[in-house]
Amino acid sequence: MNRRSVALLPLVMLGLAVIEIAVFVAVVHAVGAGWALLALAVASVAGLALLRREGIRGWRAFRAAAEAGRPPGAQVSNSLTGLLGALLLAVPGFVTAVAGLLLVVPPGRTLARHAIERATEKRVSSAVAGDLFGPRKVRVRRGDYVDEDVPQQHAPATPIEGEVVEGEIVR
Repeated sequence: MNRRSVALLPLVMLGLAVIEIAVFVAVVHAVGAGWALLALAVASVAGLALLRREGIRGWRAFRAAAEAGRPPGAQVSNSLTGLLGALLLAVPGFVTAVAGLLLVVPPGRTLARHAIERATEKRVSSAVAGDLFGPRKVRVRRGDYVDEDVPQQHAPATPIEGEVVEGEIVR
C-alpha cells in the first residue's frame, strides 16, 4: 500500500459510513426499524461465528499443506478471503454484509482468491510466487521468444511437442 492509498483511507471510510447510513434508512423505510435492526444483528452474529470458523479452518489447512510439503499459498489466500468476508459480515451495515456474503459463498470466494493470488504474483518474484502457490502453468509456443541480437523469422507459432519441463526464465 502506498502513501496515497493510506491518505485516502479516511475519505473512503467516511464515504462508506455515509452509504451505510443511507442504505440503513432506506431499509428501515422499506421493512421497518425492528426488522432492519434484527437483520443487522443476525448478520453480525453470523459474521462473528464465521470469523472463528474460518480462522480455525484456515490454520488447519495451512498446517496440513505445510506438513504435506505442498505450497500453502492457495490455502492462505482462501482463508484470507473467508476471513475478510466474515469480518465484513460482522461489521454492522447492509453494504458490508452483502460484500461479506459475496466473499463467503463459493463463486465469490473463488473469484476473490484468484484476484488475491494475481495481485500477489505481480508484487513478488516468480520464484516466491512458485513457492507460495506452486508451479505456474504457462503455455509456450515456438516463436514467442524475441532475442534482439538474432534476426526475427515471422513463422507462425506452433505448439511444442514432446516432454514439457517446468522451469523459470531468468533474465
